[in-house]
Amino acid sequence: MAEPLRDRARRATGWRLRMNGDSHPHYVICGNDPLAYWVVRALFGTELAQGRVRITLVVPERRRSEGPDGRDIDGVQVIRADRLDEATFRRAGLAGADGLALLHQDDVGNMHAALCAQEVEPRLRLVVRMFNTSLANGLRQLFPDSAVLSDASMAAPAFVAAALGEVAPTHFRHGGRTLYVARRDDVRPADVVCGLAVTTDPDLVRVLPADEKAADVVLAEATGQPAGTELAARRLVRARRRRQPLAVLLRAVRSFATRKIGIAVLTLLGVIALLGWLNARAVEVSWTEALYLTLVTTLSGQDPDVAKPAAAQIMQVVLNLAGLALIPLSTAVVVDGIVNARLALHAGRIQPERTGHVVVVGLGNIGTRVMAQLHDFGVEVVAIDRSAEARGAALARRLGVPLIVGDAAREETLRSASVEHCQALVVVSTDDGVNLRAALNGRALNPELRVVLRLFDGDFAERIQRAFGIGISRSVSYLAAPSFAAALLDRAVIATIPVDRHALLVVEVPVVAGAALDGRPLSAVARPGEVRLLAHSRVGQKTDWRADPRMVISAGDRLTVVARRAGLGALIRETTPPPPPAPQQPPAGVPTPRDPQE
Repeated sequence: MAEPLRDRARRATGWRLRMNGDSHPHYVICGNDPLAYWVVRALFGTELAQGRVRITLVVPERRRSEGPDGRDIDGVQVIRADRLDEATFRRAGLAGADGLALLHQDDVGNMHAALCAQEVEPRLRLVVRMFNTSLANGLRQLFPDSAVLSDASMAAPAFVAAALGEVAPTHFRHGGRTLYVARRDDVRPADVVCGLAVTTDPDLVRVLPADEKAADVVLAEATGQPAGTELAARRLVRARRRRQPLAVLLRAVRSFATRKIGIAVLTLLGVIALLGWLNARAVEVSWTEALYLTLVTTLSGQDPDVAKPAAAQIMQVVLNLAGLALIPLSTAVVVDGIVNARLALHAGRIQPERTGHVVVVGLGNIGTRVMAQLHDFGVEVVAIDRSAEARGAALARRLGVPLIVGDAAREETLRSASVEHCQALVVVSTDDGVNLRAALNGRALNPELRVVLRLFDGDFAERIQRAFGIGISRSVSYLAAPSFAAALLDRAVIATIPVDRHALLVVEVPVVAGAALDGRPLSAVARPGEVRLLAHSRVGQKTDWRADPRMVISAGDRLTVVARRAGLGALIRETTPPPPPAPQQPPAGVPTPRDPQE
């Protein structure tokens, strides 16, 4: 059967590249935010080393934000274009490229760009960033050889776990086992697979320590026990339920009317109670009869009796006057409460005081996911956003989550969400300045408040931690980038495990014939602080989770490891043979060899 024309064109393109001395894989990345930056960094760190991979980055003419987007990284070819169409992709050398990553925060725009890219290179490895699940499913049907990923879905569990004071609820299934991340104290010793990190010292978190028994965060096998985050959420809900009846009553009394009307009503009730007690003493009746006489006299003004003593007559007149004042005051309380409730609903303010809840600032992609997951756990959530039409506003209304429209950097906005009584403040807007001001104002209202802060710059986050004691910071792009980079390389990352500001990757790496590890023992794989071997498998055999370290590695074996980015890059170098030297250019006048298929 004749080879299809497009396959012949692709093979001819690859032949010309090799003859020109360029045998390195070529990837095109389109993005204008920190995710593009971290994906480029991950490619340079994971794909053997810088210089063995070509990256073309397509960015808009002008920066869309102050954060880095990858255009300033050395070794990256930058194409500036405001529109992702066929002409732009041809300028970027997409024809013959090994993969394309579309990382813009525009689902429809990414889908349109994918259709244009298909016209330039039909057989293309495609990685697309998508938030809308319906569009993602449609894109998978159009492009079977594609990976459609959501950075918000990947990073949200880490924010949820940090808000609840637990490790990230990472679950994954591999080699016939379901594994999850937990604290060592929350799992049985027999279920521990390996130690991941030592977090007892918040100023120095050590990942993949040489002494696994020292690790308090471990990877464990699921045996039907709930994970740490689920336990924390259940404890929070139970605690809130125990104090809920009294809290609801106090909130109702405090928020139903204004302060002045409340004082007037309480004063009047006090006068009535005092006069009723004096009246009961005067006529010498039981307390139940005294209550009956007091209420009837106050509310109806009945039972005049000229034969009563003068003191009793005076008290009866005062009670009648108090009854006349009580009815309009009660009406004012009801009307004022209804008006206040409607104003609060219209303005998006929360007047009743809340306790034990979690406040989420920013209902963008990540904030919406965090809010939904906390709600699924049964945790009470209050959301804050500048816009009433934010991406997650409709979901908040559907879930019954109160939404406060305002600037989270202002103290009054945080007070309206009862931040001083909440369990945690999760600040995940896209503005680092607003996030920091909201975090500092929240800490000013409650010095013991747990703050989960989204910051891009790692050095800036460390300085903030030292200066203000805000140590829980997360970068969505940093957590999600390894999965995007691995999908672009057609290497599936089994799981990404966030620990503090570190990201550990669980990956299955094949050993290629001629690699440095081919013929060496399994003990050569592990590197303290960088790589830890989880399992070993051979073709036709089951995954061995307790492989003998003395076993010799053979070509075709697959190594399941948990590693840091740098450690994974080093491991890939050792499991992949070095590339052949580029052929020299033919002398002038010598004809270029033709592809035998042509």
